[in-house]
Amino acid sequence: MHILLTNDDGINAPGIQALWQELSALGTVSVVAPASEKSASSQAITVHHPIRVDRHCLDNPGICAWRVDGTPTDCVKLAVEALLPEPPDVVVSGINQGPNLGTDVLYSGTVSAAIEAALFNIPAIAVSLDSWKSDAFLPAARFARRLVETVLKQQLPPNTLLNVNVPDLAEPDLKGVSITKLGVRLYENTFDQRTDPRGRSYYWMGGSVVDNENDPDSDITAVKQGKISVTPIHFDLTNYRIMDMIKQWQL
Repeated sequence: MHILLTNDDGINAPGIQALWQELSALGTVSVVAPASEKSASSQAITVHHPIRVDRHCLDNPGICAWRVDGTPTDCVKLAVEALLPEPPDVVVSGINQGPNLGTDVLYSGTVSAAIEAALFNIPAIAVSLDSWKSDAFLPAARFARRLVETVLKQQLPPNTLLNVNVPDLAEPDLKGVSITKLGVRLYENTFDQRTDPRGRSYYWMGGSVVDNENDPDSDITAVKQGKISVTPIHFDLTNYRIMDMIKQWQL
């Protein structure tokens, strides 16, 4: 088995090292990850300047990786089409520091790397820990290992990936696994206007999550209940339900 690991937190992030430690027991693991944090990069690709790539050994002994001066999507594209001798059997992106729930997947570099793998028709999993501070990645890494084995045995449909969010709980405290749909994640954004040393204005975006109601079968609800959420995502964004309605418009 050949597994490709990537992320959006950067090549030195502890989450990707936790994944490597677990998944390396299953077979060969290649790491191709951004040189620095690329959170919220969505499906961005680098087209206006060169992409620099070099070999980089992580603090964890035995992990030598490709360090990419680009986005998570760049990493998967490069790995599949340039760096690896053959496509991997599965791509795992993460473990992200912080959740990727509901509509946040539209912005997530972690999820976008998995989407790119699915575009290559490679089974793909995005894994996130529901904490911005905790370094307790082991439960998420162990679940990712079980899920990789299951996915390769059962097979995913084409153009589909699995988005996994793990509560920040010890393994005995997890309440099981829920197969979920994407919920709705809302934010109250703030834009702090500042002035640089040359007197020009700029803005720094911040904000906080708004606690809104979600369906009982949503990923947001599952994680709040202490359950691991597994959401199958298909990247065909077509709203088929209203196609016939739009055909009746005078266009």
